[in-house]
Amino acid sequence: MQTKNPKLPPALRELMPAQTQSKKPEAMSPFKQSAMYIIVPLALMWGLEIIDLILPDSVANMDQWGVHPRELVGLLGIPLAPFLHGGFAHLIANTIPFAILGFLVMLRGGPKNFVAVSIATTLIGGLGVWLFAAGGSHIGASGVIFGYGAYLVARGVFERSLGAIAIAGFVVVMYGTTLIFGVLPSDPRVSWEGHLFGALAGIGWAYVSRPKRAKG
Repeated sequence: MQTKNPKLPPALRELMPAQTQSKKPEAMSPFKQSAMYIIVPLALMWGLEIIDLILPDSVANMDQWGVHPRELVGLLGIPLAPFLHGGFAHLIANTIPFAILGFLVMLRGGPKNFVAVSIATTLIGGLGVWLFAAGGSHIGASGVIFGYGAYLVARGVFERSLGAIAIAGFVVVMYGTTLIFGVLPSDPRVSWEGHLFGALAGIGWAYVSRPKRAKG
């Protein structure tokens, strides 16, 4: 049974603390939401590398969880490899281009596009490494980064809008040399196959997801 509180006299009412209304949390701005899609995977990369540094190899040798070509267990490394790095120098070299190119991918279609390109380059590029690359443990986000760069350049070619061409031109100026020579065999410690298949996956996804032109 509910009881109603009697009305207080005005004098007592003034002594009572004012009721505060709970405010709804403010919605995150679109820019902050977009930034989180970049920050979260980078934070995971850095967190795993710190753990790999602190713990002995006998406990957590994370580098072994990369893509091992043509080994059944190596398939597990396809989704894991972009988050694993062979030291902080490797991670630092990947952090800035991942952030810049990932942001540009997001400009071409929002967070959903960023997620789609990331998944395509990770899975398709990783499968190419598993099928055709040399032996060893292939790790690092550079395959995804090459996928971002190739996707942006290819999108400029396929879409041919002013915005897409401008972004493609920026990528060519800033990273063109790396995109070309990075997919060729050079340093045996570098997974050029990861770069190559990541780039091919990016180009393929740019073609598949290109805006359809109206027939007239």
